[in-house]
Amino acid sequence: MTRPSPHGSGPAPAASIHKPVIVFSHGNSFPASTYGVVFRQLEARGYSVKAIEKFGHDPAYPVTSNWPHLVQQLADFSAQQVKKTGQPVFLVGHSLGGFLSLMCAARHPELGDKPVCGVVLLDAPLIGGWRATGLSIAKRTSLVGSVLPGVVSRRRKHQWPDLDSVFTHFRSKKAFARWNDDVLRDYIEQGTHDAAGLRALSFDRDVETAIYNTLPHNLDQLIKRHPLRCPVTFIGGLQSMEMKQVGMALTTKVSKGRIMMLEGSHLFPMEKPLATASAIETALLNMSSM
Repeated sequence: MTRPSPHGSGPAPAASIHKPVIVFSHGNSFPASTYGVVFRQLEARGYSVKAIEKFGHDPAYPVTSNWPHLVQQLADFSAQQVKKTGQPVFLVGHSLGGFLSLMCAARHPELGDKPVCGVVLLDAPLIGGWRATGLSIAKRTSLVGSVLPGVVSRRRKHQWPDLDSVFTHFRSKKAFARWNDDVLRDYIEQGTHDAAGLRALSFDRDVETAIYNTLPHNLDQLIKRHPLRCPVTFIGGLQSMEMKQVGMALTTKVSKGRIMMLEGSHLFPMEKPLATASAIETALLNMSSM
């Protein structure tokens, strides 16, 4: 079988024309090609998967507080897929991508001339209540950079002598130790590029930091102003620290209890890509039957 492109635009079974398109949005700092194993599994099941490779890197859609331009980028891209395929879309996103998918569905319940079929949040617990209030205060007082992952991303190592050095570096990191080998290989090969004789991360660490520092604190208000017209499913990692930190109150409310849990951390799509693809398909089938 011909291996599809990292964006999922390669050949797919003919049955895919009868199914909604999956527009997948990546997590912060992980380009869409990192999820190639998941994409290929979904395409083998007859789905067509499309993705923006890197949010935050197109000057037409800058990173600003609460990410309105990134949401618009996703809406514009998704509408293009509807126009090209004639099929409606499911919005599926991991972490950052989950937030963007939900906000896009709220603000743009129809993409092209088709309603959004549903949203799947992959370990993207929604920030609401007192935590959202605290986040808003932290952003206004410039404290956000000292309490969110941005404090780490600003100093992230981003250059190595060669690909082997990149692999050795990430394989030794605790957060990457449980990654599927093929996923890690995709991240290293597709998520880095040649730069003046070195191998450098393609996802700019300054963009990564800016995304962390502008996390949306207005999801409660957004959903009140723009009630969701499509179903939402949350799939989380059993060992996810992000779920514990954020809480699940708003997520449970928005998903109406459609919650699935998989073995793994916040990065379970990288750790368990086959199980992730199966869980996404299950979620899509369940929401399609509603």
